[in-house]
Amino acid sequence: MSIVEIRRVADKKGLKAFIDFHYDLYDGNRYDAPNLYSDEVHTLSKDKNAAFEFCEAEYFLAYKDGCLVGRVAGIINKRANKRWERKSVRFGWFDFIDDEEVSSALLGAVEEWGRKKGMTEMVGPLGFTDMDPEGMLIEGFDQLGTMATIYNYPYYPKHMERIGGWEKDNDYVEYKLIVPQQDVPEKYKKVAELVMKRYNLHPMHPKRSQVFGKQQYGRKVLDVVNKTFGNLYGYSQMTEAQIDEYLKMYFPLLDMNLLCLIEDWNLPNHDVVGVGISISSMTRALQKCRKGRLWPLGWWYCLRALKLHKAECVDLMLVGILPEYQQKGANALLFYDLIPWFQKYGFKWAETNVEMETNEKVQSQWQYLEHIQHKRRRCFRKTL
Repeated sequence: MSIVEIRRVADKKGLKAFIDFHYDLYDGNRYDAPNLYSDEVHTLSKDKNAAFEFCEAEYFLAYKDGCLVGRVAGIINKRANKRWERKSVRFGWFDFIDDEEVSSALLGAVEEWGRKKGMTEMVGPLGFTDMDPEGMLIEGFDQLGTMATIYNYPYYPKHMERIGGWEKDNDYVEYKLIVPQQDVPEKYKKVAELVMKRYNLHPMHPKRSQVFGKQQYGRKVLDVVNKTFGNLYGYSQMTEAQIDEYLKMYFPLLDMNLLCLIEDWNLPNHDVVGVGISISSMTRALQKCRKGRLWPLGWWYCLRALKLHKAECVDLMLVGILPEYQQKGANALLFYDLIPWFQKYGFKWAETNVEMETNEKVQSQWQYLEHIQHKRRRCFRKTL
C-alpha cells in the first residue's frame, strides 16, 4: 500500500504547486469557475492579503507515489473566533483525487496543526473571511459555478461522510432566477413606488469617479456590507486595510449600471442604506484562461464578459440592506432598478450565490421571480 506524504508549503515554488493543483484536477470541467492565478497568489500570500492582520495559515500538499494528489489550507481567523467565542481552525482550498487516504491525510494535517495552536474544533470549507468562497458543494454538480463560490466533484462530500467525526455545521443554498423578458414584475414595481413615496428611499448608480473620489461611495458600500452581514455565520468585520484592498481589486471591474445603491433622502447626506452588486458571469471566460493566466488570450475573454456582457448569466455578488430598512421593502427597490439593466444586457438568468438556508428573509425576495433552488453547499464541523 502506498503511503500518503504530507508536505508543508514553505516557499514560492510550493505555493505555485498548491495553486496549480486545482487547475490540473479540474482541467476541462464544464462547471468549475477557476480563479485567476494572480488573485490566488494575492489571497494566499502572507505579505499581500490584508486578512493576515488577524489570521494565520499553513498550506499542505499531499503526495502519493511521487505525484501531487491533494492540497488543503489550514486557517485560524482570530477576529472571527473572538467575535463568535469559538476556537476554530478552518480548512479551505481543499482539493484531492478520489482517494480516501489522501483526503483523510490532508484533513489530519490541518487537525494536527489546529490542536498545536490550541483550537478545539475544525470547520470548513471556509476561507480567511466571508469574502472568500465557502461551503462544499453537495447538490448541483451539473450546474455552472460562479467566481464567488467553490465547485467540487461529487465524491468530495462522500469522503466527508466516510471519514467519520464530521457533522453539518451550516448549509448554504443558491437560486437560479429567470430574468423576465418583458416588464419588471408588477409586485416589485408597486412596492418600489410605495417605498420611494412613503420612506423617501431612492436607487442610484454612482459614477466611477464617485466610487473612488471625494464622495467615497466604494467605502459606503462596504460599510453597509459590514453592518448587514455582521451577525451571519462566521462573519468577521472587514478592517480598513481589507476595505482598501477590495476597493482596489474588485471595484474597477464593476459596471456602474449593475451597481445599485439605495439612499435615504431623509438623511442630510443621503446616506447609503442598501447595495446590490452584480456582475456579468465570468465563468466561461475564466475557463478559457489557461491555468488562470490572462496571457495570451485570457484577458480578451474576461474583457468581453465584463465590458461587452457576452454571457447569458449575471451574478448577484452581494445584496445587502441595513437591518432597520429590511422591513420597508428596500429589496424590491433594488430589483425594480436592476432588472431593466439585466434585460438591456440580454441576461437570461441570475445566480444568487450563497445564502444561509435559514435566512428566510433573503429567500423571500425571490418570490416574485421564476426561480429554482439549484445548489446546496455545506460547512462541516468536527470536535478536536
